[in-house]
Amino acid sequence: MLRPLPPDGHVHTEWSWDTVTGSMVRSCERALELGLPSLAFTEHADLTPWLIPEPIRPHLPEHFRVRLRPDGVLEPPDLDVDGYLAGVQECRERFPDLRILSGVELSEPHWHRDRADALLAAHDFERVLGSVHSLPDGEHHHELSVISQRPAADVMRAYLAEALELVESTADFAVLAHIDYGVRSWPAEQPPFAAGDFEEEFRTVLRALADSGRVLEVNTKVPLAREIVRWWFEVGGEAVAFGSDAHEPGLVGHAFADAAALVESCGFHPGRTPHDFWSRRG
Repeated sequence: MLRPLPPDGHVHTEWSWDTVTGSMVRSCERALELGLPSLAFTEHADLTPWLIPEPIRPHLPEHFRVRLRPDGVLEPPDLDVDGYLAGVQECRERFPDLRILSGVELSEPHWHRDRADALLAAHDFERVLGSVHSLPDGEHHHELSVISQRPAADVMRAYLAEALELVESTADFAVLAHIDYGVRSWPAEQPPFAAGDFEEEFRTVLRALADSGRVLEVNTKVPLAREIVRWWFEVGGEAVAFGSDAHEPGLVGHAFADAAALVESCGFHPGRTPHDFWSRRG
């Protein structure tokens, strides 16, 4: 008998500004089809404006281009929390057999404490993810995927240094999302990414994360290197969350069977209920 899949704690729908085909209803249908016990709709609260280099601007997707200011800065819109929460409630009523958590993914909340704290104080989100999507560059910030002119290894180390700043801050979040986010923009023409080349930096972030009592997300948009999960166990990390980072319904629960097997091989086990984080104690 196959073991049930873990819950998907990182899903985006039409309420995230960067989605095109997102659908809360169809994401629920997909979760039920896969047999997921629960999911969390963690819509984007992207708090950092990004300067988009001029050569890249014409190649942006239309839903990004329409948000460009004349100075080339892309300023993500605020999350429509009231509309989003109404959608969550509608799905809870429509899909009573699926546990649905409200949530938010905060980008760089340690840079924007007033806005982040005000958002969380005004709304009782059940799952809060902390993320780094961009890096500072002088007076501006760049999203990681548009700073490819820098060597990939330098970008990865700068990203992990910023992730450490986030983790060591008192920003209010429970789960660190996609610790390997820099891999997504790793240039194909450079030597392949190897987690071992950054072991010291990863371990430093993971140790700080464990000390903070927060949870590591195993994000399946890009397969997380097994070494990183093993290092998380070795530094004393207590728990693991799973997240597809789906921006369309068909990717909900993507590659969760493989991710669950990897996590279990590193010493983490399902919790007492199907909805719990996986932990080193089981």
